Amino acid sequence: MTPKNKAFKVAAFYQFAPLADHRELREPLRAFCAGLGIKGSVLLAQEGINGTVAGTAEAIDAFAHELAHGDMFGGRLDNLELKFSTSEAMPFGRLKVRLKKEIVTLGDAAADPTRQVGTYVDASKWNALIAEPDTLVLDTRNAFEVAMGTFEGAVDPGIRSFGEFKDFAAQQLDPAKHRRIAMFCTGGIRCEKASAHLLARGFAEVYHLKGGILRYLEDVPEEQSRWRGECFVFDERVALGHGLRERQKDASADE
Repeated sequence: MTPKNKAFKVAAFYQFAPLADHRELREPLRAFCAGLGIKGSVLLAQEGINGTVAGTAEAIDAFAHELAHGDMFGGRLDNLELKFSTSEAMPFGRLKVRLKKEIVTLGDAAADPTRQVGTYVDASKWNALIAEPDTLVLDTRNAFEVAMGTFEGAVDPGIRSFGEFKDFAAQQLDPAKHRRIAMFCTGGIRCEKASAHLLARGFAEVYHLKGGILRYLEDVPEEQSRWRGECFVFDERVALGHGLRERQKDASADE
């Protein structure tokens, strides 16, 4: 249930899954969301679904149930990565359901998360992994996101968009030197692609934070946290802290 002082429930979700009929799914999904008064952004591609939407608690619960259990996707989203938070105001101005070549753009055909990804690490075990001296901790997000907050000791790739990650990896990472890599991103989706890319390039040990920073901030007590700063989110809330609490902001950011 949405807390009484929070008017809207927010759902961030994704799953890599073969959706050959993604074009035909666009209008039924748009109509379903519109009928519930849901706003936000949903991306559909042959490789899966990705999005963040907001609405009443009842509407978001119905939406989540339809994705995972309804007839629209026919059980193909049976491993949906889904996180809920709340917002005092509607964080989106409108509803967008868009068709894409990729649900997160990397531009590497060999990086196929439906075939292989790195090893998932639960939030409860993340601190121990990144504390090991032979682990390279890698932030896969854009530079402006990293500037708002990151994990202690994490490497900032200095990229302007995720599509530049493969160039960073080619220039700065070496399978012979970097034998254990632990990567993270906001919700987990970019790490799925990034880990698939590194595995295809011959890196042996690639780990990624399951559910991303948002899951970590939700599950790990603040006093045990190795996160420093805030986590940028692509809606009018701008940033979230521990417990996925909204932070006060001075300006909004474009998606």
